[in-house]
Amino acid sequence: MSLALALAALLAWGVLLLGRGMFWLAREDDRDAPALPDPARWPAVAVLIPARDEAATIGPVVRALLAQDYPGRFSVTVVDDRSTDGTGALAAAAGARVVPGGARPPGWSGKLNALRQGLEAVAGEDHALLLLTDADILHAPDSLRLLVRRMEHGRLDLVSLMARLRCAPRAERWTVPHFVFFFAMLYPFRWANDPRARTAAAAGGCVLLRRATLEARGGLAPIRGRIIDDCALAALVKRGGGRTWLGLTERVRSLRAYDDLSAIRAMVARTAYAQLGYSPLVLAGCVAGMALVYLAPPLLALFGAGWARGLGALSWALMAVALAPMLRRYGLSPLRGLGLPLTAGLYLLWTLDSARAEWAGRGGFWKGEALGRR
Repeated sequence: MSLALALAALLAWGVLLLGRGMFWLAREDDRDAPALPDPARWPAVAVLIPARDEAATIGPVVRALLAQDYPGRFSVTVVDDRSTDGTGALAAAAGARVVPGGARPPGWSGKLNALRQGLEAVAGEDHALLLLTDADILHAPDSLRLLVRRMEHGRLDLVSLMARLRCAPRAERWTVPHFVFFFAMLYPFRWANDPRARTAAAAGGCVLLRRATLEARGGLAPIRGRIIDDCALAALVKRGGGRTWLGLTERVRSLRAYDDLSAIRAMVARTAYAQLGYSPLVLAGCVAGMALVYLAPPLLALFGAGWARGLGALSWALMAVALAPMLRRYGLSPLRGLGLPLTAGLYLLWTLDSARAEWAGRGGFWKGEALGRR
């Protein structure tokens, strides 16, 4: 039995390393952006920021956006989604146009409802592109210019960057690179960027989108209740024949702090069960799969015997090898990859917690509201 388990785990890692677009190499990034040619003309861009109780970060975020070296016209609009901490006033003081957000209609997630109101506010303006970015995302001065370069050069409909997450406290160092690793495993960037592949993905903190493409898809209404709104938006664009691109970056950074495991648990649990389609059967399969892939190898290596022990150790080593490129991106030792089973165990517990919250009617709880399923 243990030998069969060890063989199954090794086979699973072979498939992950070789059969999912080589996701673990983390090669899809924007380092080539400065070498891309300028477009013949720079289209006008409307920057939209949904914000609710983001007083800690909204000022620097708005100022960084207004300081973009973009050669074309652009505007920055913040939708103050019923904040109670002065977010709107701070955004206005930083120079943004502020739109007061209204109550969330039934069936809409909070962020998409805020973006809907932002789109309505800029509907009469002459802009071809929309930059949807979050209130905790800090853009380098050339961020917008290079995003537009990539979109125009590749004739793309959606360009998204996975912001570099903060990775300072111990809790972040042991969980944040793993979060990006797991995301890339679920949505291999190479597949997401292939117009022939069904995989569609985006990172909601930074999405540049063609306005005409969004309008042709019916706006945000078709995905209004989706908690994982970024990937839903990419799927909406791609299903209609649009071309999308997603990559890692050092140019766009998240300022949001996750100082302890409880904060990271809340981030993961908010969307984990939604990712599984709210299906108990898929949840059971996820538990079994993660136990096989991440937990069985170290247990076999430590407590197994004979071939089972050796194969378990080999799978554990492959696990560490797979995580090493992401750890190096975050300036961490590749040896931390040996701890991936512990982190994966935490993510598994948080996924179960996400399902429990959904069953209790508090699924997708964020910013004081339970979003629940669509």
